[in-house]
Amino acid sequence: MNKKQKKMLVRIIISLILVVVFSGLPIDEHQKFGTYLRFGLFMIPYLIIGHDILKKALKGIRNKQVFDENFLMAVATIGAILLGDYTEGTAVMLFYQIGELFQGYAVGKSRRNISELMDIRPDYANVEQDGKLEQVDPDEVEIGTIIVVQPGEKVPIDGVITEGTSTLNTSALTGESLPRNAKVGDEVISGCINMTGLLKIRTTKEFDESTVSKILELVENSSSRKSKSENFISKFAKYYTPAVCYGALALAIIPPIVLLIMGKPAMWGDWIYRALTFLVISCPCALVISIPLSFFAGIGGASNQGVLVKGSNYLETLAQTKYVVFDKTGTMTQGVFEVSGIHHNEMADEKLIEYAALAECSSSHPISKSLQKAYGKPIDRNRVTDIEEISGNGVIAKVDGVSIAAGNAKLMKRLGISYQECHHVGTVVHMAVDGKYAGHILISDIVKPHAKEAIAELKKAGITKTVMLTGDSKRVADQVAADLGIQEVYSELLPADKVSKVEELLSKKTEKEKLAFVGDGINDAPVLSRADIGIAMGALGSDAAIEAADIVLMDDDPLKISKAIKIARKCIRIVYENIYFAIGIKVLCLILGALGIANMWMAIFADVGVMIIAVLNAIRSLFVKKL
Repeated sequence: MNKKQKKMLVRIIISLILVVVFSGLPIDEHQKFGTYLRFGLFMIPYLIIGHDILKKALKGIRNKQVFDENFLMAVATIGAILLGDYTEGTAVMLFYQIGELFQGYAVGKSRRNISELMDIRPDYANVEQDGKLEQVDPDEVEIGTIIVVQPGEKVPIDGVITEGTSTLNTSALTGESLPRNAKVGDEVISGCINMTGLLKIRTTKEFDESTVSKILELVENSSSRKSKSENFISKFAKYYTPAVCYGALALAIIPPIVLLIMGKPAMWGDWIYRALTFLVISCPCALVISIPLSFFAGIGGASNQGVLVKGSNYLETLAQTKYVVFDKTGTMTQGVFEVSGIHHNEMADEKLIEYAALAECSSSHPISKSLQKAYGKPIDRNRVTDIEEISGNGVIAKVDGVSIAAGNAKLMKRLGISYQECHHVGTVVHMAVDGKYAGHILISDIVKPHAKEAIAELKKAGITKTVMLTGDSKRVADQVAADLGIQEVYSELLPADKVSKVEELLSKKTEKEKLAFVGDGINDAPVLSRADIGIAMGALGSDAAIEAADIVLMDDDPLKISKAIKIARKCIRIVYENIYFAIGIKVLCLILGALGIANMWMAIFADVGVMIIAVLNAIRSLFVKKL
C-alpha cells in the first residue's frame, strides 16, 4: 500500500470502531436531546470517512460536472442521515470507501505487476574512461560509443558486440525462457540481461530510438487507443448517471404526489429512502473501473509473453480474427538459406561441400555464403586458382589443382556434363570434379521449427481460413504451403500484388470477420497497414515493423500468433462478463429498490460488492502464460 492508501485504511478502522461503539450506546431517541446527541456522535465517523467525498461532490457542482459517483454518494448518505438512519448513512459511506480502497489497491497492484513484467528500462550505461567504468545516463550516450555490460546488467542501448561472449536473457522482451548465445559481431538489443561474460558493445542507436524505448512507449501509449467496449462504457456513464439521478428524484416525488391525489398517506420518508437506495445502487463504478482495467491487464500480460499490442482497439479486433494471411520468407520460413541435402554424390559429403565452398569463395551471393557456412572452416584462398564466374550459370575454379565446376543445370549443359535432376524443392548447386558429375547440393530456406504446429493451433483456435502470399516461385510456395497445412497459397507476387490480394480477401469476408496479415514488418508495410490487423513477425529491433504493425511479436516464433489471439479472446470474454454481470445485478437491484424490497445494505452490495468482484475478474486478464 502507498502512503495515501495507508491513511485511508486508518480512517476506515477509526470510523468502523466509532460506528460500532455509537450503535451500541443506550441513547433514548424519543427525547429531543437523545436525537441531537445521536446525530452529533454519528457525524464524527461520517465526516472522518466521507469528508473527501463531500469535497469532491461540491467541487463537481462548482465546475458544473455534477453527475458522478461522489455526488451520488453524498446525496444518498446525507439523505439517509436526514431521515434519521444515521447508522445506515454512515455505513454506506464507510463501505463505499472500503470498496474504493480495495479498487485502488487492486489497480495499483496490477499496474505494478505489469511494470515488473516489463522491467526492461535500464538505469545506466557503463562507459570506460581513463581505465575506469563510469555510470552515465543512457540518454547521454552517443551513437558509436563503446559501452561495457557486466554480468547481471541490462543491455542499455542497441548495438554490436565488439569484444566478449555471453548468454543473454531475452525473456522480458520475447517471453522466451531459453537464453541466447552472443558473440563478437552479433547485434544485441536493449532490455536483454547479460547473464555470463563481460561484453563490450558499440552502440548503433541513441537511447530514444533503441528497442527498449520503443517497446515502453508502445505499452505506455496503448491506453490512448480505446476499444469500442471502452468507448461504449464512457458514453454509457455520461448519460446513465444523470438519468438515474433524475429517476431517483422522480421516485422520491411522483409516487407520494399520486398517493396524495388518491387521498392516501404520502409516505414521503419511505419513498425518499427508496430513492436514496436507488442512487447508491446506480453508481457505475464497477463498469467505469473494471473495463479499462481488463484491457490494461490484457495488454500487460501479452507484453510479458512477447506480444506488443498498440491499443485495446487492436486487442478487440484480434479477438474477432477469422482469416490469417501470411508472408512466407522470414515469417513461416527462417529467411536464411542453408544446405538442406546432398544427393547423388560418390565422394564424402564433407569433401563435396569443401570443394563447393572454396570454388565459391570469391562470391558474395547468399548461395555462396550458405555453402561457406556449411563448410564451417576458415577459407584458405591460396588453395583456389583460375576462378571463372559465368553469370547466370555458376563458377569454375581449381581447388588444390583439381578442376571444380559449381552451378546450375545451365552450367552442366555448357560443360557437356550429364547431371541428375533434383526432385526436392530449393536451389540446386550441381557439382563436377575433373569433368565428371559429382552430385548436387540442395540449398533451401528452412521452415521455422514451430510453423506447422502454429497453423494447427490457429485452426484449433477457430481460424476459418489460412492463406500464404509470397514472391517466391510457385513450386516452392506450393510445397511450403502443403508441408505446413496452409489452405490457400498465391505465389510470384510483387508487393503491390500482395495488397491487391489482401483487398480481394477483405471483400469476400463478412463485416464481423476480421483479417490479420502476418509479415516480417520490413517489406510488408503496405499490406500490414491494409489488413484489419497487421502483425509484425520476428521484429526484434525492427523500426519498420513497430511503425507499420498494430501488433508486434517480439520473436520469430509463429506459435505466438495463436497465443496473441487467445490472449485477446480471454480479455474480451472478461470484459463482456463484467459488463453483463455489473449491468444485470444493478438492473435487478434498481427494480427491487424502486419496489421497496431492497434496502441500503443491498444497495451497498450492488455498488461496492459488484465493483470488487468486477475488479478481481478484470485482473484475470493479466494471467495468460498457460493459454
